[in-house]
Amino acid sequence: MAEKIADAIIPHQIELAIGRLDSLATLPCVAARFFPKLLEGQLTSSALGEIIESEPALAVKIFVLMHKQALSLPDEVSSLSQAVDKLPAHLVRDALFSVKVYGTSQADKDSDKLLSRTELVRHCLAVACCAKDIAEIAPAKIDSRLCYLAGLLANIGNLALEEAMPKSFARIVEEAKSQNASIYTIQQKHLGTDYTIIGKRLAQRWHLPNEITLAIWLHKSNVNIISQSMPEARIAQIVQLADTIARRSGIGQSGSFDVPELSEQTAQSLSINSEQLESIGRSLAETVTQKSKVLGLDSPTPQTDYYQAMHAAVCKLAQNNTKLSLEKSMLQTASSHLDLLTEFLLGINSTSPPIEAAEKLALRWQQFYQTGMVCVYLAPLSNLASLEAVVVENLGRSKTVFLDVPANAEPIPQAIQKNFLILDADEHIGWLFEQLDADFNLSQTKIMPLLCNERAIGAIAFELRYPGDLELFRENFKTTTSIAAAILGMAIAWQKQQDYSEKFARLIAKPTEPADIKPEPVVDTKPKQIQPTTGTDSFLTALAEIASGAAHELNNPLSVVSGRAQMLNEIESDPEKKRMLKKIQENTNEISQIIEDLMIFAKPPQSRFAQTDIEQMLDEAVQLTAQKMNVEQPDVQIDLAQAGESVFVDSGQIVSAIANILSNSLESYTSGSGTVKVAVTGDESAEYVKISINDEGCGMNAETLQKATQPFFSDKPAGRKRGMGLAYAARLIQLNKGKLEITSQPGSGTTVSISLPRQETNHNSTH
Repeated sequence: MAEKIADAIIPHQIELAIGRLDSLATLPCVAARFFPKLLEGQLTSSALGEIIESEPALAVKIFVLMHKQALSLPDEVSSLSQAVDKLPAHLVRDALFSVKVYGTSQADKDSDKLLSRTELVRHCLAVACCAKDIAEIAPAKIDSRLCYLAGLLANIGNLALEEAMPKSFARIVEEAKSQNASIYTIQQKHLGTDYTIIGKRLAQRWHLPNEITLAIWLHKSNVNIISQSMPEARIAQIVQLADTIARRSGIGQSGSFDVPELSEQTAQSLSINSEQLESIGRSLAETVTQKSKVLGLDSPTPQTDYYQAMHAAVCKLAQNNTKLSLEKSMLQTASSHLDLLTEFLLGINSTSPPIEAAEKLALRWQQFYQTGMVCVYLAPLSNLASLEAVVVENLGRSKTVFLDVPANAEPIPQAIQKNFLILDADEHIGWLFEQLDADFNLSQTKIMPLLCNERAIGAIAFELRYPGDLELFRENFKTTTSIAAAILGMAIAWQKQQDYSEKFARLIAKPTEPADIKPEPVVDTKPKQIQPTTGTDSFLTALAEIASGAAHELNNPLSVVSGRAQMLNEIESDPEKKRMLKKIQENTNEISQIIEDLMIFAKPPQSRFAQTDIEQMLDEAVQLTAQKMNVEQPDVQIDLAQAGESVFVDSGQIVSAIANILSNSLESYTSGSGTVKVAVTGDESAEYVKISINDEGCGMNAETLQKATQPFFSDKPAGRKRGMGLAYAARLIQLNKGKLEITSQPGSGTTVSISLPRQETNHNSTH
């Protein structure tokens, strides 16, 4: 039992350590290059663009700033260099000045370690340059700038691990070297996670583009399989190739010491031959050398160069800090209770980790209520006697800590586990203050629960400087903590679903594939006929588990968030805040609908079989189609071979399935209208009655046809429907012991054939 708990704590502690990083650190030689430019006011792409696009930490800083300013790649700008010109100059200056510098603390003085960091950055440069070259020669149209940035940031997980856990990282690299192994494998062995997962979570937190986030996450996976159903993963294929070529060329150091082998399957998938890749490898060293000069990676005195630049920047930073302090004081004076709720709600996003959301709450609580030190902590995981807490000291300095709950203590005091009360903290959570490295005045410290769904998911303790505030703000405290708890409950649920999704991805992303299978041609030359399936039992079991967990963990917090957002929207006067609150409400409703779709697909209602008249069933399906498409009478022609035909099915499920198919058929006409013909055939001696649904719409090619019945697959543009129509139909027909076949050809239409049992069969199927 103790070993299981330890295994669970290790990745949790890693996440806590990584969570303390608000950005990556840059090298001293790099800081020495851009600091003088900032002081001289050289804030243009010509002065800073090449440096920013060559160094991972600076690139991340600009991406974070772009998100705050609603700029995106490649819609608003085509590169980070161009983004520098689009962003306000003072924000670029402040963001780059705030970048931490690696190797300036006592623990980082070791020259070999600093050299290791330099070589890791050089490897990042090599992967970036190589990825850009591969994208430019690939026949498929793949954005080479995105590929370059994906290659540059593919190793941010390792950069973060080296910063947060330098000794552990050094031991892992040493073991990888002694065993001629991949650092990825050694990390999985000792940490229970790896740099791709850590990099993905950092990318989400720092709002990197989705294509780059996928490349960071998937470039060590079997990305050839994944890219077949996820075109966005093609960049991950390119980064995977680029990483291999960079390592084979011996440029920089990635921390892996296994023998890198080029994947011929990946190259073939991208339509690139080995001669082209060898040519890229031969020219890579010269390209990286030029980029290294821009960053000063080969400077003999990087520390001295940095300290000189830093000395010149101190006065400017002091002025900025004074200005920020004054503005902060003014904001605290002008803020109100409603501002706290609004800013907290808008200050986090759907991917914020729970402890990060807790930190936002603690900071705003101290600012708005003018309290002393604040501690917000979350209830421990079900089988762990430990918890996460965030402490905001005076002057708004925050830190995250990991605490142990004594065996004889309750994490949340019994009196406030289900009720809102304000208690004296020293009488109930003395064990917590014993572990905090913070000097709370316990005689002034109060504790309140964070209640979500009538149970405490955490608590907030704070120094009440003015005793009279207790009665003055009692109701405000209750309202604020209830809304905050709903948001934190949402974040906790999201984190659980992240774990579910990663387990789910591992389950389905790496199917066994015979070595002699070749990619199917994309061009559709003949009509294809398939027997769609809804997946293996393990696929549905995993999907049902995820869907059930999602519904249980997310629906209640979602309804609270939606309701609170609507309440705030009704009393808010600022148009921009009203727009954002309305968007939050719309997004929560959309998430709820997605969860409902998953639940219905994974665990549909138990079928109720009965002998059912086919003509009546088809009439009901046409009526349901009219409701779905919001038309009075859809253009559907029904041809019955003979009256009185019946089948033994759940009529409601089959009506729903046919209506989904009819809707798809009617929508297939690019002109906006067309006829769908329905024919019923089968003699009395046949075991099944066949229903054929035919349209003359746009049709489907072979690739689309193979995926037509997959959940959430759609060939419509992003943002349109969720692609569950044929998936539902196939699932429901399967549950009714029926068969579904699809025949289609681009430009010639589609025929969907449904075979339903005429008489009762063994229906003891599972969902």
